[in-house]
Parts: sequence; structure tokens; C-alpha cells
Amino acid sequence: MKERTWFLLIMMIAVPLAGEFKFYPFDDTFRVSLGTPVFFLFLLWGKRMHPILAGILAGTSVFAFRFFLAVGIRDISIEEGMYLHLPAFSYYVIYGVLFHWWKMNERHDQPFMIGILGVAIEIMASLSEMLIRSSLVYNEDISLLETQQLVIIAFIRSFFVLGFFNIFKLREAKLAEEEQRRQKEKMLIFISNLYEESVQLKKTMQNAEEITGMCYDFYRRLKSSETNGKEAQTALQIAGLVHEIKKDNQRIYAGLSELMSSESLQDYMNIEQLGNIMTVSNRRYAESLGKDVSFSLHIKGDHPPYHVFMVLSLINNLLANSVEAIKEEGYVSLVVKRKDQYVEFSVSDNGPGIAPKLKEVIFTEGFTTKFDSGGNPSTGIGLSYVKQTVEKWGGQISLMQNDNETTFIVELPINTIVEKGCVR
Repeated sequence: MKERTWFLLIMMIAVPLAGEFKFYPFDDTFRVSLGTPVFFLFLLWGKRMHPILAGILAGTSVFAFRFFLAVGIRDISIEEGMYLHLPAFSYYVIYGVLFHWWKMNERHDQPFMIGILGVAIEIMASLSEMLIRSSLVYNEDISLLETQQLVIIAFIRSFFVLGFFNIFKLREAKLAEEEQRRQKEKMLIFISNLYEESVQLKKTMQNAEEITGMCYDFYRRLKSSETNGKEAQTALQIAGLVHEIKKDNQRIYAGLSELMSSESLQDYMNIEQLGNIMTVSNRRYAESLGKDVSFSLHIKGDHPPYHVFMVLSLINNLLANSVEAIKEEGYVSLVVKRKDQYVEFSVSDNGPGIAPKLKEVIFTEGFTTKFDSGGNPSTGIGLSYVKQTVEKWGGQISLMQNDNETTFIVELPINTIVEKGCVR
């Protein structure tokens, strides 16, 4: 409501002021102002604003402004000022009524029709104003020449406004498309993170199942032996608790799976789009850390569409690690290469590298060299997750390092990350 009020107030100021910018395209009697184009633009832009109300308010403000100038500055009598400028009020009211009658704001997908109807509205409103003005002041008929000039000006003004309005609409659509793309990228990264967590959770569920079986087997052996039954009951309680943990994990896993499947995001995407999403998201990540990191993406060979979350969950881990490894400024490159029935992802950075003594343990679960501002270590599951998942899918990960660059290379069979039947 507040925004609509401000919109109407701005219109009531802008239209009278624009109406004072006049030019004479044909002779010294036929005057053309910018009031009508500005009013037309406000009506098109303010879809929530009722056109008739806008016409009444614009007509009132134009009449009041011109009447004040005529009586207060030009020293014209009040009666003559009324006769001279009251027709302008009727012009804007009729314009608003016709705009509403033809439902112009429901035709934004029909720009040519808006232009034609805009011409018709201006002609009819102008003829009405001229008839009223003629009967009140001049008592003269409207000539054919004036009508022709009116039609020409109406065409010029209406289609000029329409073009201007469509430029704004196009810009607005591009901004909306960009924002939608950004939101989609965030959602893809979010879902890929959920995918990674679900893989870890599934592994935990399997471990819990194994522990439950072992505890129950231990319980049976204790119970069948001659030892105290108290130990057997303890083993049974442990098995029961682990079983409850497994059930809780199953519920969480089911919720994650449902959340991932409920998002209307495509499961497979070409590598150019995937690469752009990963580099853009990690560029923003670097900016959030206050680092100046440049990214490059190189794609070699022909690639089928790859599974979005499988690729993102692996490669995004490596890219984020590269960003975190760089101190203040540097570069990160992603190279995707087709090697027959395998695809190779190479993630390189010019960070400080990995100490030789750590190369043997960097893929160990729980190992980390990263700590937050409070001194708390990270989970240390990033690289171990990547290694376990890559090997699970029949691939391999390796580390290459020289004095200038550190590179992680992931090689995967293409048939594990593409839709069935899409390998070519």
C-alpha cells in the first residue's frame, strides 16, 4: 500500500512537469507535450494501480498545476483559467477509462496490440479534449488537418513509449533470469552436499548394521556359555542401542533422499554447464573468504551428460580444497578430459602444496590440516570421501605436485556417471 501511494505521488508530480516540455512539430498552433508519454509509461508500469484512479489523479494534478501557472504567474482570470485547462483533466480521465476498458495491462505479452490500442486511446482522448475545449473557448470545429496531425503524433508517442517500456521489461527479464540461474546453482550445490552427506550416512548405516549383528552374536555366545548372564544382558543392550541408532539414521537418510528427489532439478547436465556452476560457486566462495582467486575451465573431447550430484559432490570438494589452500591470491584450474571410456578431472592450484610427509595420510578419514577461528578442526572427511567414492565407482584418484602447482586427478569410468545407454 505504501509503495502504491508513493508511485501515485511520483506520477502526480512527473506528469504535470513533463507536460510543460512542449514542441511544435507542424506549426505554431499544434502543440505536443511529453505529459502523455509519461502517463502512458506509468500506466504500463503500475500494474497494481487502477487506471481510472490514475487518470483522475493525473488529470487533477495537471489541471491544478496549469491553473496555478495561469492565474498566479500569467495573471489570467480564474474563469478563463478554468476554461483553458479543465479540458486537460477530462483528457487524462478518458485516457485512464479507455486504458482500463481495453485491459491494457493484461496484454503485456502482445506489444504490437498495446501499441495500436495506445494510439487509439490517445486519439480518442485527444479528440474528446479538443471537442470540450472547442465548445468552452473557441466554439470551432476540428479540422481534418488537425485530426491527421493528431494521428501521426499518437503513433509516434505510443510506439516510442512502448519501445522504451519493452527495453525496461527486457532488462527486468534478464535480471530475473540471472537471479533464477544463481538460485538454481545454489540449489545444485546444496543438493550435491546433501548427496555427499547421504553417502556418508549410508556407510554409517551399514557399519551400524554390522555392529548390531556382532553384538547380538556376542550376546548369544555369552548367554549359551556358563558365564554370568549380566554380561549377556549388557551385550544385548548395546545391540539394541546400536539398532536404534541405525533406525534413526534410516529416517534421516529417507528424509534426505525425499528432499533431493522432490527438487525439480535435472539429474544429468552437459559438462560445460557443470563446470561453469562449479567454477562460479567456488569463485564466490573465494570472495567470501577475502581471497583473490582466478578460475579457468578447459574441456577436451566429446562428453555425454553427466550425473549432476555425483560429479558436483566429488569435484566441488577438490575445488573448495584448492580455494582454501591458497593464502591470499592465486589461481585454480579445472580440466576435464575424455579418455576413451573414462573421464579425467584435473584440479590444479598454485597454493603452498602438501608436505611430503603428509602425502600418505591426506586421504585418511579424519585427517585434516584445517582449523576454524576457534581452533576447532574440520571433519576431515572431504578427501577420504572423494577417494572412497571414486574407488567404489571403479576409478582412481592421484596427486601430482611440483614446485609451482598441486594437482589432484580423478579418473572415472564414464558409464558410472552417465544415464544408462548414453555412453557413446
